[in-house]
Amino acid sequence: MITFYTWATPNGRKISIALEEMGLAYEVKAVNIGKNEQFDPAFLKVAPNNRIPAIVDHDAEGGPLSLFESGAILIYLAEKTGRFLPASGAGRYHTLQWLMWQMGGVGPMFGQANHFIRYAPEKVPYGINRYVKETQRLLGVMDRQLAGNAYLAGADYSIADMATYAWTLNALTGLADQIADGLPPIDNVRRWVDQVGARPAVQRGMLVP
Repeated sequence: MITFYTWATPNGRKISIALEEMGLAYEVKAVNIGKNEQFDPAFLKVAPNNRIPAIVDHDAEGGPLSLFESGAILIYLAEKTGRFLPASGAGRYHTLQWLMWQMGGVGPMFGQANHFIRYAPEKVPYGINRYVKETQRLLGVMDRQLAGNAYLAGADYSIADMATYAWTLNALTGLADQIADGLPPIDNVRRWVDQVGARPAVQRGMLVP
């Protein structure tokens, strides 16, 4: 059994989607970040960075294993089940590079765009412009990759797609008006969002917690 600490954010959705796709048994521990529950001392023992998601795999080899950072969790779960990440070769490294692209680009940049547009106590035009343009650029990168590939890392659905889906969906819905001006055609991204979003496990994962 896996204990899964999460909240209703794109980073949390990555792991709930993966758990559903991989058919792993898990229990949900909701960590309400709106109430600062991520700073609870008990959660700190699991996630030293005070951020969701985090897991404890009670059936891990060698005893219970705590993990934080969504990318690390995705790699662990994929290797635990032998699914959605090739064991070796070019396919493995293509998957990992697009996973790291999401971790270092899509997540931070889309998140900052959302923050400056929706939550900053005062409008900061420089911040909005910077992160909207970076969001548009990354969507363009993604569209070019998907022009010749069914999924981000190639022909096969992988943890890179799981990591990127909720962030992309949020950008295309919650930030649609703000990123529309100057956004190039991204028909391949929209096709991919529909394709990934049609998967039953993704639909279930998007409802957790």
